[in-house]
Amino acid sequence: MGRGWIQGYKDEQAAKKGNVFTKLSKEISVAARLGGPDPDGNARLRAAIEDARAASMPRDNIEKAIKKGAGLLEGVNYEDVMYEGYAPHGVAVMVEALTDNRNRTVSELKSLFKDYSGNLGEPGSVAWMFQKVGIVEATNQNLPEDLETEAIEVNAQNVEKLDKNLACFYTDPTDLDSVKTALTSRGWGVAKAEFAYEAKNQTKLEDAKKKEVVELLQAVSAHDDVRRVHTALA
Repeated sequence: MGRGWIQGYKDEQAAKKGNVFTKLSKEISVAARLGGPDPDGNARLRAAIEDARAASMPRDNIEKAIKKGAGLLEGVNYEDVMYEGYAPHGVAVMVEALTDNRNRTVSELKSLFKDYSGNLGEPGSVAWMFQKVGIVEATNQNLPEDLETEAIEVNAQNVEKLDKNLACFYTDPTDLDSVKTALTSRGWGVAKAEFAYEAKNQTKLEDAKKKEVVELLQAVSAHDDVRRVHTALA
């Protein structure tokens, strides 16, 4: 479904630009602003803090980002924005961004899409091709042979084996936190828990054309304001 490799490219590119902590700080601040500074009652903030810790972000940086978002410190106000468009060969793309300047971000993304033979569209142009889902990637040293039963036990809608000891559970958006908790109680180590947009129908391309799409996705993912990229590319 494209999530694994695009996240890998995103992380690699962000690291090269040295902006990993900047992106994490933005997400923490927005989560704190929207849901309050207490991670116990704010699932998005809790997930953002866990991501920051996994990236070895200093605790002082995390606390500062929370205080900025909660209005306890002066700082830039970021807002969530969703952009939609097409990569080469008609592949639908949705881009989640955190920005303090919509005009700047949309202008830069339009240029990026154009540079890689894509097209940034209007709101709603491709959203109908996706559905919002919860994703929990979890590890288990003794991966159950019957993952389908495990998914049912934790109230996940579906499950996919990603590696020898890694599986991805798909949930209804409202069940993300409860599935994560259930997996933890059953001995799983949760590596990632987040919302995503899953394509209702995937686009399959031959390798040469797929490479063109991937190049655009890499460039967009590396943009400072981009939080996540979702695509219909198979």
